[in-house]
Amino acid sequence: MRTCSAKLKDIKRRWILVDASGKVLGRLASDCACMLRGKNRVEYTPHLDTGDFLVIVNASKIVVTGRKATQKKYYRHSGYPGGLRERTFSEMMGIDASRVILLAIRGMLPKGPLGRDMLRKCRIYNGSDHPHVAQQPQTL
Repeated sequence: MRTCSAKLKDIKRRWILVDASGKVLGRLASDCACMLRGKNRVEYTPHLDTGDFLVIVNASKIVVTGRKATQKKYYRHSGYPGGLRERTFSEMMGIDASRVILLAIRGMLPKGPLGRDMLRKCRIYNGSDHPHVAQQPQTL
């Protein structure tokens, strides 16, 4: 038996609509990373981007378990001495909830050009409206 490897011209990408309301952040992010990577498909190939396009709506309605709302920290650095800034999960949700999901998914994708290409196929919206109706996304 031969192992078949997918080719870029043979990949048929679908659009998938994911409703994030009431979902736990980590579980949602791992499922989305799996779909962006293409691991849920038969023709999965590790060195190619075989995943689907994702449209995530209601990002502002995600939840976290335990005391993560106050204890989970997000760090960023300006590059200058003393330039480390931190925010809690609650502060990040108040500023931009879609950024929280984006950071969670990005941490689960491969690092480098392949992971960046996969992340470009993910669209996240805080409300229930999205401009991708023409692509006819399938509801997950």
